[in-house]
Amino acid sequence: MRQVTIIILGMLFSMSAIAQSPVSSSKAASPGAASSAALPTVDEVLDRNVKALGGRAAIEKIKSRVSKGTFEIASLAGAKGMIEIYEKAPNKEVAMLNIPGIGMQAEGYDGKIAWELQPDSGVVHEKSGLELATAKREAEFYGDIKLKELYSSLTLKGVEKVGERETYIVEAVPAVGNPDRFYFDTQTSLLIRKDSVEEGDEGKRSVQEFYDDYRTVDGVKLPFSLRQVSPGLEFVVKITEIKQNIPVEDAKFNKPEEK
Repeated sequence: MRQVTIIILGMLFSMSAIAQSPVSSSKAASPGAASSAALPTVDEVLDRNVKALGGRAAIEKIKSRVSKGTFEIASLAGAKGMIEIYEKAPNKEVAMLNIPGIGMQAEGYDGKIAWELQPDSGVVHEKSGLELATAKREAEFYGDIKLKELYSSLTLKGVEKVGERETYIVEAVPAVGNPDRFYFDTQTSLLIRKDSVEEGDEGKRSVQEFYDDYRTVDGVKLPFSLRQVSPGLEFVVKITEIKQNIPVEDAKFNKPEEK
């Protein structure tokens, strides 16, 4: 389910051009001193997360996922709409947003080609270089149990509070691109925040993703509340329905024709 929000990051980039006013992001406390108790290893943090999600076996039983819900762009006068996300193992995904007054925006990866459909012009942008490498990494359906394969190095950076919740911070450095930071709740072991730096035509943009309202679906815990904050833009998704292991045609992920 982590991929559900990640795929929207590129959409945030393009929509930033129409965002009119900055929004304040939720602030986390500055990194504090580590707990007096011995910190766990990176492997222990990741293993606890997998267990909290339902376990490797339960996760690997899922082969496809269709999520539907609503979104709100707080910085665009509360613009709201519907969102649909389709995912299929091993590495296919597409997200579609119906943005009122703007049109349909979509972004996907078919296993080889990463693309983005611009809502205002109908132009389809095919990604390359760093954008393609990032899309390929983030499209991994089993990303939650393959972080050690997706990143060149993983380092436990200490303990930090996110709101009132204490988290272990894991810094993940990919072979190509900027490091990501994952924040795992020390009590539940669930991922509650991720920090990343995305790059696009307008340069670099820092993005914070927040995950909440985890619910169990087919033996696997998934976040139903998703929030992304970046300079000038706040994007909130409320998932209302998730169906897994249902047929999803490969054509669903293909790069669309330009209008």
